[in-house]
Amino acid sequence: MPELHDLTATEQATAIRRREVSPRELTAHYLDRIDKINPLVGAFSAVAPEAATEAAKVAERAILSGETLSPLHGVCTAIKDLNFTAGIPARFGSAAIPHFIPEHDDNVTSLVRAAGMVILGKTSTAEFGAACYTETAVAPPARTPWDTNKSAGGSSGGAGAAVAAGLVSLAQGSDSAGSIRIPASVCGVVGLKPSRGRVSSGPFSGEIIGLYANGVLARTALDTAAMLDALAVPMTGDPFSLPAPEISFVDQAAKAERPLRIARFSQPAKEGAPVAPECLDALEIASAALESLGHHVEEVECPFPPEIEPIFRTLFAVTVATVPLDSAQEQLLQPLTKWLRAQGELVSATQLTRTISAAQQMARRAVGSTAGYDVILSPTLAQPPAPLGFFRDDENPEAELDRQAAFNPFAPLYNLTGQPAATVPVHWSTDGLPIGVMLAGRARQEGIVLGLIHQLEQHLKWTELRPPTW
Repeated sequence: MPELHDLTATEQATAIRRREVSPRELTAHYLDRIDKINPLVGAFSAVAPEAATEAAKVAERAILSGETLSPLHGVCTAIKDLNFTAGIPARFGSAAIPHFIPEHDDNVTSLVRAAGMVILGKTSTAEFGAACYTETAVAPPARTPWDTNKSAGGSSGGAGAAVAAGLVSLAQGSDSAGSIRIPASVCGVVGLKPSRGRVSSGPFSGEIIGLYANGVLARTALDTAAMLDALAVPMTGDPFSLPAPEISFVDQAAKAERPLRIARFSQPAKEGAPVAPECLDALEIASAALESLGHHVEEVECPFPPEIEPIFRTLFAVTVATVPLDSAQEQLLQPLTKWLRAQGELVSATQLTRTISAAQQMARRAVGSTAGYDVILSPTLAQPPAPLGFFRDDENPEAELDRQAAFNPFAPLYNLTGQPAATVPVHWSTDGLPIGVMLAGRARQEGIVLGLIHQLEQHLKWTELRPPTW
């Protein structure tokens, strides 16, 4: 018989509705697993057993009273430690924020609660989400459950480790430069950055550039779609906001799509960034699988010019610099964060406006050049999972950023365009490490991407694989 954590979130929700398992039983099961396994993988920065148990009781009372239940009612999840969750400490991965406990939820957390889900705690993040690995001064490093000597990626490294290790069946993450897709690839799970404006980033954070997106990490396409359905609710006042879909993302994901026209490219826009053989192998495996499913895969040039990389760096540095900190807090930052903020502070308002304009022009041209395709396929990362400490260079933060850019040259492109983009685990290297490929869709067409992921999942059967920590 499978254990509770072997079930998908959708299966868990079905069992709860049938009263085969209660929310309290599921919550207790996951809290016990977190207690045993979290020290191995560094997924959670804060666990809230009392609050989770109380939320499970509330979910159980709703079942017993015959209330109408949401599709994920009673399912356990976790929130990244860049989001506000009332009553649970928020550190943002930083020693500069030592004692902050939000009094209110942000919109994403409110929507998760409204869906009847049980929040077990906060998952670890890179400091202010500013790195592609999760090794901070306030929590143990996040490790991929496939090899705990390797990083879980970042900045949603804790979420990736939690899902891959079976500490939750799905988790919220956020993504400004690949921060959902990097850890999902490294940890061997599905990670979706939705379209710009699909999920609220309010009400506490400001976003003028449009890089940031809240999204989902899960093991399956249908679980990813179910959580996106819960989060894709337009919120008043958001600067980027899309209407709710007329057809649920779960229904769109489950629908067999017509043969799709898929563009693929394997070389990044960043000049001099080699792509490892394992990542190219994953691309070939995905291409062959898609063609066997009846889709048409065509080779294209990278639609983005090399100039996009320094433009993105400027925008990202400005984003990091907007975090409000006083001079005392500034001294507690990690060297990379401090350096990025200094670079962002050097950018004038006029320079920023010109940089945003240049980025938008390049994004328009890239989207236009691939407009005849339904989906764009590429490697998710240019290198396999990296050892802990591989990226850190406290003496030379700029060199550290160069190392990260060489590792992650593909994912940030779709933060600039605002297109939905997801990573899926299609290959495992000879030393047993997961390697993902990325599928990007047209704006507002997450359903097509999710449907394609569902087909690949059934064909390649990655959900049958389990890491050693499982």
